[in-house]
Amino acid sequence: MERDDLPDSRPEPKKPPRTAGLRTLLALAVATITLGSAGTALAVQSGYFAEKPDGCVAPDRTVQLYAVELPRDPSTNQIRLGYGLTPETASYPGPTMEMMEGECLALTLHNQVPEATLAALRTDPNHPLGVSLHVHGVKYTQKSDGTVHNPGSYVAPGQSRTYTWFAKPRNSKTGSPGTAGYWWYHDHVVGGSHGTQGLNAGLFGGLVVRRQGDPRPDRTYVSFFGDRQTINLRRGAEVDTCDPVNPVPGPTCLVAKVGEKVEFIVVGIGNDMHTFHLHGHAWADTRTGLVVGDNKALVDSIPVIDNKTLGPGDSFGFTVVAGDAVGPGHWMLHCHMQFHSDLGMATSLHILDENGQMPPHNGHGPAHVHGPAAGSGSGSGAATAPAGTTAGAAAPADHAAHQPVGS
Repeated sequence: MERDDLPDSRPEPKKPPRTAGLRTLLALAVATITLGSAGTALAVQSGYFAEKPDGCVAPDRTVQLYAVELPRDPSTNQIRLGYGLTPETASYPGPTMEMMEGECLALTLHNQVPEATLAALRTDPNHPLGVSLHVHGVKYTQKSDGTVHNPGSYVAPGQSRTYTWFAKPRNSKTGSPGTAGYWWYHDHVVGGSHGTQGLNAGLFGGLVVRRQGDPRPDRTYVSFFGDRQTINLRRGAEVDTCDPVNPVPGPTCLVAKVGEKVEFIVVGIGNDMHTFHLHGHAWADTRTGLVVGDNKALVDSIPVIDNKTLGPGDSFGFTVVAGDAVGPGHWMLHCHMQFHSDLGMATSLHILDENGQMPPHNGHGPAHVHGPAAGSGSGSGAATAPAGTTAGAAAPADHAAHQPVGS
């Protein structure tokens, strides 16, 4: 039995020479620094601190994007913000971005929203002031997440930073579905950590990612269905401001010529459920809205629809041939929740005849064919900007091809 009070008779172990101990500590320190540096380098290249997602060696194209304050909403006096390819062409929705699978896009966002405006939208006095880009559908790293959870991914007033988006292609070997589809981008910082006030103010836009071989449209329109029964934050007469003599395509003037391929990007924002319905036109419930190929079994299995349910954050798209079998006219586009459409959540797709002339209208319904209403000028996101369609788009009478930004 051992006794704790007896002296320990075991020999004391020999201590290594002092110099040997120092050499050991030095070797351990060097190894730690070396391994730590390698680990940090690896993290910077492919981990949390990566600038670009895997698969993006270098950006294929670059885009300059500006966040600015726009004139207030004419009916609610609410603050309005917008994205633009230039400060002068900022709008809501912002410019439509287009990518091909396999492409990498670098977007430099310049925050020109006044600090006082951002402070007025803030719901928490301790929340940082800034704007950001958060994108759906494509690939990005933490640095391009566009949230306050990643401090380096938002833009303070007067500053700028670059976001990198990668349209990862489909991989049949791994089962990766790719990123082709209809998506959207938006702020995730203004007002609070979820960017609710930024969305409510107008910081959002559409994104389409195409796959090789996808058909190209003549015109692309973006429709954001949101709260207060709004389309692109507008309702009633403000939704449709098409000039009957010189209709300029934009978020408040959906116009095309008979036979043109018209593409829609449809997005749900806010808190309400909606349904998107277009009169006179139907589309396949597929990724593109079209049916390709001659496989009868496959073709027969695809539903054809003209109304689709849309929840907050949802997005889809499709292409139709304007006036196919129905001819020119003012074709209603609206939410089919009845009280939503009754309260002004309706507009029209104006289809011009073969000569580019606007068809007559009987003055009833949502087809508000008239000159621009108050608040529909370029500062509020009217069609003079790339607003949901494209920069510098010609009127449909010119039959100009309509290519979103980045194509």
